[in-house]
Amino acid sequence: MAYRDIILLLHPVIAVIVVFPLIGIIVHRAWQTRQRRLEAKATGKSKISPAVGQEHVQFGRWLTGAVVGIVLLALGNDIFGHIVDEKIWSKNSFQVIFIVVLFLATIAAQALLYKAKDKRWRGIFATLTGMGLVILGCQEGIYRQTDKWYISHYYYGLTAALLMIFSLAILPDIYKDKTNVWRRVHIILNSIALLLFIAQGMSGSKALLEVSLSWQEPYIYKLYEYKCDTQMCTIESPQLSPQR
Repeated sequence: MAYRDIILLLHPVIAVIVVFPLIGIIVHRAWQTRQRRLEAKATGKSKISPAVGQEHVQFGRWLTGAVVGIVLLALGNDIFGHIVDEKIWSKNSFQVIFIVVLFLATIAAQALLYKAKDKRWRGIFATLTGMGLVILGCQEGIYRQTDKWYISHYYYGLTAALLMIFSLAILPDIYKDKTNVWRRVHIILNSIALLLFIAQGMSGSKALLEVSLSWQEPYIYKLYEYKCDTQMCTIESPQLSPQR
């Protein structure tokens, strides 16, 4: 198996092993936190441990990092695969350097977002992280399916990642806001994110069937070349390129 195939499969593997279990834990802790708050308001006490709120926050921070990480992994696989295939370095080395710097800057901005305390800096680093993901997502080689954006794994994933980044940025404000406005914003946006993650599970399964492994690519290209989706055709074994 080529290294690009391994990287390609790492994305769903991490999603299944890390991201979706975290989502389940976070939703459970969020429900417990709300129930504890309601019970305490009604009776003055609750049997639910007060630690559930802290656990919800901590797991949420981990989820944001995991989501941004697998988005960068998927984008990197497509972008650098395109760079290698099209020999972009020999044609436009500045573009390659720019992309590498942008990847590093996005990772750095995400790391600094975790450490930022001041509201302004949190806003700046969240914006930079989001901009990095969006700009990287606009590069050539990305499997976007823009003509079918409403079922696109790329657009679902990018939107969910941006919501996670925003949620991380407003986290301290939720506990400082006595009007609960930020808490309501947090609940609404993360409910949308949860729906997007569910859609990700479905669109991701579809994408796995559509994105070919490296050894399959020559056959897939022939299928498109001969327009086998509209007529019967026979594909002979093409000359396979060496494993990269």
